[in-house]
Amino acid sequence: MGSLEEARKIFSKDLYATELSGAEIKEIGPDYALCSMTLTEKHRNAYGGIMGGAIYTLADFAFAVASNYDKDHATVSVVGQASFMSAPKGKILLARADLIKDGRTNCFFEVTVTDELDTMVAVVTFNGAHVRKAE
Repeated sequence: MGSLEEARKIFSKDLYATELSGAEIKEIGPDYALCSMTLTEKHRNAYGGIMGGAIYTLADFAFAVASNYDKDHATVSVVGQASFMSAPKGKILLARADLIKDGRTNCFFEVTVTDELDTMVAVVTFNGAHVRKAE
């Protein structure tokens, strides 16, 4: 398993998640990742709530890190389904991606999104397809 710093360097190229949205990798491990996003005014919708797209972006980023880091193949999302549970109460979102099932050609991850106050914000599931890494 590689290092947290190496993962951060690799996934810093995911500019939409990291630079525009503020997603950060907090932990990595075998088939899981924990990522965070500090909420700012840019994450709010016209009514002042946190946009579902911001929550989904963090979940997608956590899935990407967990399913691709330190692997001999790449994984792409085929299906992603979000169930939004509650509006965040805190200022930081946390997304933990966990591998549920891994196969020869596809995988299934569950991403739980909470805030730092343990508010259950969303559960997002991803079906991924394993593909060859780009040369």
